[in-house]
Amino acid sequence: MKTRLPFLSLLLIFASSALLPAQDGLPAAPPPYYRVKYEASKVAGELPYAVSYTVWLPPGVKEVRGLIVHQHGCGEGACKAGRTAAYDLHWQALAQKHGCALLGPSYEQPEKESCALWCDPRNGSDKKYLQALDDLAKASGHAELSKVPWALWGHSGGANWAGTMLLLHPERIAAVWLRSGSPRLIAKDGSIAKDGGEGALPVADAALEVPVMCNLGTKEGVTVKDGRFAKVWQTTEPFFTDMRSRGGLTGVAVDPLSSHECGNQRYLAIPWLDACLTARLPEKPGAPLKSARQEDAWLAVFPGEVAVRAADFAGDKTKAVWLPDERTARAWMAYVKNTKVADTTPPPAPTIVKAAPGGVLTWEAVADLESGLAGFVIERDGQEIARLPEKPAGPFGRAIFQTNSYSDTPSEPMPGMTFTDASAPAGTAHVWRVTAVNSAGLKSEPVVAVP
Repeated sequence: MKTRLPFLSLLLIFASSALLPAQDGLPAAPPPYYRVKYEASKVAGELPYAVSYTVWLPPGVKEVRGLIVHQHGCGEGACKAGRTAAYDLHWQALAQKHGCALLGPSYEQPEKESCALWCDPRNGSDKKYLQALDDLAKASGHAELSKVPWALWGHSGGANWAGTMLLLHPERIAAVWLRSGSPRLIAKDGSIAKDGGEGALPVADAALEVPVMCNLGTKEGVTVKDGRFAKVWQTTEPFFTDMRSRGGLTGVAVDPLSSHECGNQRYLAIPWLDACLTARLPEKPGAPLKSARQEDAWLAVFPGEVAVRAADFAGDKTKAVWLPDERTARAWMAYVKNTKVADTTPPPAPTIVKAAPGGVLTWEAVADLESGLAGFVIERDGQEIARLPEKPAGPFGRAIFQTNSYSDTPSEPMPGMTFTDASAPAGTAHVWRVTAVNSAGLKSEPVVAVP
């Protein structure tokens, strides 16, 4: 789809093989990252805020199979948090497994301006998003990027955006994760209404075939009924009820520890999306999405903490939480109990571990799909000398290497994979080793640094 740029808009395409400097506070975007940025439009019906879209492509990918979109929420702080979404190593691991690109939008919404002007896609963000896919396809040399299916993750206003996109483009969407939000309004006939109650959107049959997870904190109106975010459940519950009554593949996962912050949701969101992408992405590019209505689906009574095979479920299936398979059902049961989703497999070992003069170590690493990347253990001559990060921080969930923000994105400044052993005795040859550690505390095999 081609869309002409507004007269006052400026398109910046960062698609050079050279290292590009950060622009307007954005992280640099050398390949395999690509970025487009558009200025605000003054044309009625077009997006009134500037926006950048940064995409990460798995290195060496020949043909992209899908696009995972990590959409931030409302407000200036959330918009800034979106700048690092495409750099998240844990989300990249999910994208890498499925041959997908990872997209992080970042709207420049002033704090006191209306979020609805972007989180309702019909106010211009839908057209701008589609334009960005066309432009990123050209910039990256992956023409298929503008046509592949999407998996949408959204927080707060980003969940409003993702949920409404589900109704606008159901045939293009593989799965949707709605954290702390849902489509804005539900009309009396069960359709989703635009802000103000006008322009109701019907729920097409194709939307009922898309797996959807409604995820929120218990303090968002589930068990805590008052406060700033109590209305989240008031709007999410009727959406879930309506979709399930129609046979939609919809679930609810309540975080028992959190409010509006994202907390530990990624330890369920990523395996859930993994299962949905496995079930739905076609083997042949361009083919229709496959059905997720598998025989091994599980169901759970809500509220509750127990899921069973759909064939063994004795309650009303039209009111039950839908889960795609046994693995995600067991992760769901752990998450809704205490968010401690189990992991028994160690993370991948670091690669390209190098030692330079002065004890300067560098390496590369990918995150563990199940538990992400918590940090690294550094050894010299068989003895542990350091851990990175030195002081692990987890203000919004588990402590991880890329400290997680309120919005489920890496906090800035993002850490590098490097360590200088300033205490190494001079004049002696040393052997350094680097070990990766995931957020479950499991360690990879150590890797020896080479000169």
